[in-house]
Amino acid sequence: MRPVPWWGVLSAACAPVSLIGGWTVAASRQTGGFDPVTETISALAAHGATDRWIMTGGLAGLGACHVVTALGLRSAAWPGRLVLGAGGVATALVAAFPQPEDGASTAHFWAAATGFVTLSLWPALAWRNIPALGASALLTADLVWFAVELSGKGGLIGLSERAVAGAQALCPLVAVLLLRRRSIR
Repeated sequence: MRPVPWWGVLSAACAPVSLIGGWTVAASRQTGGFDPVTETISALAAHGATDRWIMTGGLAGLGACHVVTALGLRSAAWPGRLVLGAGGVATALVAAFPQPEDGASTAHFWAAATGFVTLSLWPALAWRNIPALGASALLTADLVWFAVELSGKGGLIGLSERAVAGAQALCPLVAVLLLRRRSIR
């Protein structure tokens, strides 16, 4: 088993910092207040948001981290690495296509949808074993919760989005740390 290089570990560690740090700082900068339980991450990077560059940078950084981590996951199957990298590109596109002030953007929607789906499926495609399938199942369950909230069925859209996005940002870090641990043994 080939170990994950130091730069792969670093990029995986920077991913959740970029996302969670981005949404935390960006939310604190909103002049009109911000409710993380009912408002989306995208609202922090939307046109009209205060200091929207903070969340835009967080999303772009997250996307770049996923691409670099995918390159470093040498012992993972190539379909999983490819899908993780595609999720990173989609996340960067979310940053490139912010929501307008009226909240409707087809490009933003499709970039986000592609990112969420690919980042839920990559573990199962990288390692065809029970833990990886379980990780993908949990990420997909979080994504389904977010989709239900997004469809207007509940008032926890921000919370559900943060649950799935946060878990997706942490998943590559868990994977590289487990791989490093196995290679040391």
